Amino acid sequence: MATRYLYLARHGEASPDESRLTENGRRQADLLGKRLRGVPLSMIHHGPLPRATQTAQLIARHLDGVPLHVAEAAGDYVPHFPDRQELPPDSADFLLRFLGESTPEERRRGPALAQEALARFSGPADGDETRHELIVTHSFLIGWLVRAALDAPRWRWLGLNHCNAALTAIRYTPGRPTSVLFYNDMEHLPHELRWTGFPPESRL
Repeated sequence: MATRYLYLARHGEASPDESRLTENGRRQADLLGKRLRGVPLSMIHHGPLPRATQTAQLIARHLDGVPLHVAEAAGDYVPHFPDRQELPPDSADFLLRFLGESTPEERRRGPALAQEALARFSGPADGDETRHELIVTHSFLIGWLVRAALDAPRWRWLGLNHCNAALTAIRYTPGRPTSVLFYNDMEHLPHELRWTGFPPESRL
């Protein structure tokens, strides 16, 4: 087994109907691609929705020959639906309302994909060579993978929000604890392109 460096990026800013990236979103993706030059990526995984696909394609323009791979497990879904007893009493009502409009199909599909994502993307890499991989995805899956890296309770993906085209990195090394090297890093984005994808009260 070998060390895996997993880079996580949320898609760029999307249009209101989420069918495409905005001009800001395209700029964000382009700048993220420039930042990732020099990282020895072996693969870019991305979710199937247009905003993730377009972001991955724009990033890949800056990376010589790195293949793109679409994966449903890198898509947009709720990874875990907590029961009330899992949640802090003071925020349980708010969190359950937030998740309350999901359908039975979403409640079945999301956790199954979340387990697939953990099995597929996390942990040390097979073989003897260090591996670097990027996932272009959505805020919920980034929160889920960071939560797992920290061995936090399953419900704690909630509240881990990620900005458009920000970058997170996790290191999985055999025989050592998993390390979250950095989270929601926006140093490659100018001020006007930071904090998009967050509600106004959470923009700093």
